[in-house]
Amino acid sequence: MQRGFTLIEILIAMAIFTLIGLASTGLLTTVIDSNDISEDRFAKLQLLQRAMITIERDLQQAVPRAIRYNGEKQDMVMAGGKLNGSDDDGIGFVRGGWHNPQLMLPRSTLQYVAYRLNENRLERLYSNYVDNVIGYEPKVRVLLEDIESLNIEFLAKSSNESLDEDEDLSWNESYKGTALPRAVAIEFVSKDFGKIRREFTLTTGGAS
Repeated sequence: MQRGFTLIEILIAMAIFTLIGLASTGLLTTVIDSNDISEDRFAKLQLLQRAMITIERDLQQAVPRAIRYNGEKQDMVMAGGKLNGSDDDGIGFVRGGWHNPQLMLPRSTLQYVAYRLNENRLERLYSNYVDNVIGYEPKVRVLLEDIESLNIEFLAKSSNESLDEDEDLSWNESYKGTALPRAVAIEFVSKDFGKIRREFTLTTGGAS
């Protein structure tokens, strides 16, 4: 005589399978959420790496070339610290090495660039020409978002005079000089990665 399952046994089996299904769903949801978080963090890490490469390239190709400001010639080749247009520190200078194959484009290989903090965004400002006409607005590229602060320091003499090997140098919070400083340190606080500091040597092209 064959004996079937009782109603209680069926209900118990259904409850067990329901618990297994709920646990599996919860585990799958956790895995998917973790994967989304990992992908989002990896994407932000890639943005951070590209931003640092851009900053490093610009600073290591800095050249001692002054620009015209509002049509007037000046002697400063680099200015940095608390600058107008930035919510925190900023820096502006001319870089070389801007690729122009066989000089086919109507511009030089020099480019004026600047960095600033604007509404928690680290921005790179640039223009096609070193000396622009009065009223020209530079182009803006957002490198990073959710940046809480930006601090830029300069390894140079406080007097900003020409540098000799035997002179004592120190980190200064601002710089306006007719010669490039020995090094530039850029430090910012990211909401995602915390405090990040990079120091770039301008004279030897190294970075640490």
